Amino acid sequence: MASAGLQCFAFILALLGIFGDITATLLPNWKINADVGSNIITAITQMQGLWMDCTWYSTGMFSCTLKYSVLSLPVYIQAARTTMVLSCILAAFGICITTVGMKCTKFGGDTDSKSHTCFAGGVCFILSGIFGLVPTSWYTREIISNFLDTTIPESSKHEPGGAVYIGFISAGFLLIAGVIFCTSCFKKQQGPWIYPAKQQHFPSTQQESNTGYNLKDYV
Repeated sequence: MASAGLQCFAFILALLGIFGDITATLLPNWKINADVGSNIITAITQMQGLWMDCTWYSTGMFSCTLKYSVLSLPVYIQAARTTMVLSCILAAFGICITTVGMKCTKFGGDTDSKSHTCFAGGVCFILSGIFGLVPTSWYTREIISNFLDTTIPESSKHEPGGAVYIGFISAGFLLIAGVIFCTSCFKKQQGPWIYPAKQQHFPSTQQESNTGYNLKDYV
């Protein structure tokens, strides 16, 4: 199995990944659009997220509107909601499972049981990273395609916000942590497996019984 220090490093990466995953899911700045009028006082920043749309004014006012209707949203936003929630749930399961399977913990059974538990936790982290990487990539693709579309007016074009970058980084942390935990279940073989150990053969000795009598003695 991998060293306890390497597993602790992977666990820290997983914690950073799940915190970033939750933050990216809740933040409203998945895409931003800055509209600046003739006066600096009228400058506003419009932000759109998975759950709400917010507007920030240069005067300091901040207002948000929740997205109550799910069916009215674009497909990529509906998919991003589902996959990001699944990513957070899988990362939480991975944290619980790897806590039991790590070498530095005293519960979880013997070495083999801990290695299998670490493998299961690593799979959860890898799936969580994939579920977090898919919506951020899809969302970014939609933003870039709309930005490059000449038929869309400049006032309706957006740029990727901070939540998208946090989602990318969190997915990377979860993938790295998952790979480390999955590889930690393999044991190093003690000897060269191509040369099997020689078996010692012991000759069987038959003990002659002195208590038996030969029939010739009676003839």
